[in-house]
Formats: sequence, structure tokens, C-alpha cells
Amino acid sequence: MADRIPTSEPAIILVEPQLGENIGTAARAMANFGLADLRLVNPREGWPNDKARAAASRADHVIDRARVFASLEEAISGLGLVFATTARAREVAKVVVGPHAAAARCRGLVAAGTQVGILFGRERSGLTNEEVALADEILTMPVEPDFSSLNVAQAVLIFAYEWRLSGLAGEAAALPFGDGIEPPADKTVLIHMFEHFEAALDAAGFFRPPEKRPHMVLALRAMLQRAGLTDQEVRTLRGAIAALERRPTRPRTLPDGAVTTERGRG
Repeated sequence: MADRIPTSEPAIILVEPQLGENIGTAARAMANFGLADLRLVNPREGWPNDKARAAASRADHVIDRARVFASLEEAISGLGLVFATTARAREVAKVVVGPHAAAARCRGLVAAGTQVGILFGRERSGLTNEEVALADEILTMPVEPDFSSLNVAQAVLIFAYEWRLSGLAGEAAALPFGDGIEPPADKTVLIHMFEHFEAALDAAGFFRPPEKRPHMVLALRAMLQRAGLTDQEVRTLRGAIAALERRPTRPRTLPDGAVTTERGRG
């Protein structure tokens, strides 16, 4: 990691955090979603803090870059827009947004060259009204009103997630791996399987009485279509049908040295 101070992302500002562990878990949440500008205003346990580094779980690049300020005014110096996070209504009249809207607004401002910051208050009491007054807008989370208290790292995590998502085409674009599901088989491949299956059922005398065959074929095809079969699944099914038909297999050598194409031998 480079030692530069990030300018192309929001600054996460923790105001008078009480526990080193909370700083560390907030740093870890930042690192999870690509944030690295951590600013601390008068951390109670001082800085640097071994507990914070341990709790950061290898987010050392965030811990190493963290800057300590004696006042909130100093911490927000140079920022063009500041959000204050709070879970309760305040006396000051400000625009109130959720994390999704705040992240999108930050993304646009940062792209235009404006530095932005997000304030997070003390673990027990949050931000004071005077501190909220220094912000431009209020960021609040859509939490359950009867249980609105969030751990500071949880609040950081929610914003950091929305920030990362705001720079991508959608959530799927950010996932580190896919679901492993292959695309559906081509319709031509499916039709050949249908015909193979229906021919095997004809040979087995399945379609009785004969006049019901068209309806039964349509019902079977509808069931198989709903399965969304992949190419591999179609090959597996056709192999199973061929086995039921007792079709010859590829030539293979038996333990006694004989070569056979019969199923069920060896």
C-alpha cells in the first residue's frame, strides 16, 4: 500500500472514540469496502493503540494512516461536505438522508474533486448538537426505532458498503466470486434431448393410449423446460436415457482383458 493520504474517497471521522477495539473494528470495516482515510478526534485511550491494531484484523494500512486531531474543526478542515451520523432527531434543521443516498452524493462530489467526510460520534452518547451543527447534512440509518443504537463499527460498515456499491454497476459486480451456476442449455440441445427422451418412452410403451401422446409430450417438455437445465445436465440426462435404452457404450477394457461396448459388464 502507498503512504499517500487518500483524497478520492470519503474520510471516516471518529469523534472521541472510547475504546481501541472499536477503532480497530471500524478500520476493518473500512478496509472491507476500500476506504482508508481514518481520522480520530481525541481518542480516549490515546494513539497509537495496540488494541485497535489487533481488532483491525490485518487492516494495517488503515491503522498506519490514521491521523489524530485535537478538535473536530481541525479534523474536517479541507472537506467540502460533511455528514453527521445520528440515530435521533436534532434541534438543528438539516437535510436528512440514508446511507444509500449519502454514498451516492459522496461519489458524485468526490468524482468532481470535492473532499467529503462522515462523522461518527462517541459509543455512549454519539455526537453533540454543536458537533452536528458543523456538518452540512445528517446521515441516519433505517434502523428499528425501538432499538436504534448501533455500534460505531456497524455504522461505518453500512456506509462503507453503500459507498463501494455506489461505484459499481450493481451488487453482483462487486462479488468476489459467482454462484457457480452455468447458463441454460441452448434450445437446440434441449430439443434433441426431448426427442431422445420421447423416442425412448415410445420404445418402452409409455404413451398410452396413443391419442394422448401429444398432450403428454407437451407436459413432459414443460416440466423439463422449467428445470433450466445446463449443457452438462442435458448430457447427464441423455446418458441416463441411453443407459435405460441399453445402448452400447464406448469400447472399454474389462479386467480379464476383453473389450466390450455392453452396459452392465465389468
